[in-house]
Amino acid sequence: MITIGIDPHKSSLTAVAVNPTGAVHPPIRAVVDKATPAVLLAWAAQWPQRQWAVEGASGLGRSIAQQLVAAGETVLDVPAKLAARARLLGSSNARKTDVADATSVAAVALHNRRLNRVQLEDHTTVMRLLTERREDLVAEHTRWINRLHVLLRDLHPGGAPVRLDTADATELLAKIRPVTDADRQRKQIARDIVRDLKRQEASIKDLEKQLRAAVTASGTTLTEIQGIGFLTAAKILAITADIRRFPNQEHYASYAGTAPIDVSSGDQEIHRLSRRGNRQLNAAIHVIAVTQARDPGPGRDHYRRKLTEHKTVKEARRSLKRRITNAIYRRILADQQRTALVAA
Repeated sequence: MITIGIDPHKSSLTAVAVNPTGAVHPPIRAVVDKATPAVLLAWAAQWPQRQWAVEGASGLGRSIAQQLVAAGETVLDVPAKLAARARLLGSSNARKTDVADATSVAAVALHNRRLNRVQLEDHTTVMRLLTERREDLVAEHTRWINRLHVLLRDLHPGGAPVRLDTADATELLAKIRPVTDADRQRKQIARDIVRDLKRQEASIKDLEKQLRAAVTASGTTLTEIQGIGFLTAAKILAITADIRRFPNQEHYASYAGTAPIDVSSGDQEIHRLSRRGNRQLNAAIHVIAVTQARDPGPGRDHYRRKLTEHKTVKEARRSLKRRITNAIYRRILADQQRTALVAA
């Protein structure tokens, strides 16, 4: 089995074929364009038994990895950190060249049996794109609301109410009679901002409709967990993608940053908060935990039981977050297994 390592760049890529003994075949360098997959496949045809290893198949190498998978090839995702370590360990001078990088990528694939196999992008990718777009628009909406408050503070005595919406802003602007040229300009800019805010709000609502439809179409049961609405479900599914890339719920908890780190010493058993893992996924689980701890249900019962065991508020919440993470893992795993059975 030949392993072909790919070091991708924005405008070019380098591929190196390495056999199981570590022998390196002459590399190929290709310009990134629509013909790149055909060029690579034609070059690799001399090795019928082959697999591909792409550095950063979820980042810079996403395009070529997806095109190879679509062509029926086996593609492994090699994290950049692992490739860098392999280059440092495999070379006495640790020179960084495209060929050396591609060779290191192939070396990682040869010796690491836990690399994720690249799958064709599916509904989770759609959710990720929609979620990221919505978050960008919400952040931009908040920025323009703050800017509108600054203008209204100068135009209207006492400023505008904290919870200001576009309808209130429109009504307030209609009552303002500017005297100076500067105030007239402020009012005009404020009107422009209100118009832009209305357009953003319409876009956000449209994205939320699309996200709701995507979550429904996925057949997920995540929304049956207390505290998970369709927006949170979409975010969790988008970040998690294929749950099978996590061997068990412990690995998933580590990825989510909800697995406490053991810092026990002597007779003292101490666990501290983990700052590792995907912080966006951790933030989503945190919101779910706060909701469950507040509202009646099994989550609040678990949270209060931990408090009666003399756990601190933070420790009780961390315990609840881990419990929620395990429930999320089991739900997604069951959903994906059911989907696979239906497809078969």
